[in-house]
Amino acid sequence: MSSILTFLGKGGTGRTINAIATAKKLATEGKKVLLMGQDSSPAWGMTLGVTPTVEPQEIGANLAAMQLNSTVLLENSWEEVKRLEAQYLRSPILKQVYGQELGILPGMDRALALNAIREYYQSNQYDVIIYDGSGGIGTLRMLGMPEILSWYFRRFQAVFAESDIVKTLSPFVQPVTSAVLNTSWSPSEIKSNNNPATQMLEEGTAALNRGNVMAYLVTTPDPAAVATAKYLWGSAQQVGLKVGGVLVNRGEADSTDFAPLNVVSIPDFDGSNWQPLIDKLPNLAEVEVPQATEVVMAERKIKVYLPGFEKKDVKLTQYGPEITIEAGDQRRNITLPPAWRGSSVVGAKFQNGYLEVTIG
Repeated sequence: MSSILTFLGKGGTGRTINAIATAKKLATEGKKVLLMGQDSSPAWGMTLGVTPTVEPQEIGANLAAMQLNSTVLLENSWEEVKRLEAQYLRSPILKQVYGQELGILPGMDRALALNAIREYYQSNQYDVIIYDGSGGIGTLRMLGMPEILSWYFRRFQAVFAESDIVKTLSPFVQPVTSAVLNTSWSPSEIKSNNNPATQMLEEGTAALNRGNVMAYLVTTPDPAAVATAKYLWGSAQQVGLKVGGVLVNRGEADSTDFAPLNVVSIPDFDGSNWQPLIDKLPNLAEVEVPQATEVVMAERKIKVYLPGFEKKDVKLTQYGPEITIEAGDQRRNITLPPAWRGSSVVGAKFQNGYLEVTIG
């Protein structure tokens, strides 16, 4: 199974340089690597030293690179949408709308990039996929999209199923779908989670939870860069993203700022010789880091690791069987175990980077 690696940090700290050096390092170790760049400007290719294309292009032994192009990704995805429509509808209505006409809506770039990563991840053509994205909250929201969308589906599906209009229209669902579509759906099938979209979201969430997706923080000794890296570290925990360590460019940072992560100083890139950077990169194969969330059944506690945040930055609320944790500009919903359903939060404390919630 492939693994996915990305880099988080303030702009100008050397994320792209480290992404390229890491790709080269892993390729020389015999792993098949795909380097994906989100930056569609010429700058990304100039740093890489090649003219990248929108499809994987071999640029070295075991190393391929591609530059994500949102308009091309949208055209490809639109063709798939029309194929599915033709499969299920007798009279497709989208066949006269062409992908080349479509503009990119705000936020669509991240969704299209995530879908491209998913497709190459599931193809098993590569051992490691390195995604060089924006490196900020946008990257984290992209990687957390499957879990967030899955929550929206579950939450609104439950609300929708209990509405009076659905209960009134239920007897008509099967005959109407039989007359209009090529298949006959019952109300229970429409409300079921057993559909391709939900399964895709669950697979994406599982990939994060299994640790198949990992990030490295990139910073310089500059206090603003260090503060940004710490903020992104805590925010990564909110989407369940494993952070494996810290790469410091142009000097050294105080390792206590990022304990217990391994902090490595990376030399400056001279524009041509990658080997000094490659030699300094840590071993990415085995990384032990604290779990983002731990449920301690015997103590009726949920422990959430939120490094980089202080008590005043964290807000906790409960809605039925779900606890919502807000930290920085991120929210995460945690569903209580079945044995605790109907129980409420009776205590919470924040210390040493952990939010510890006690369930009554």
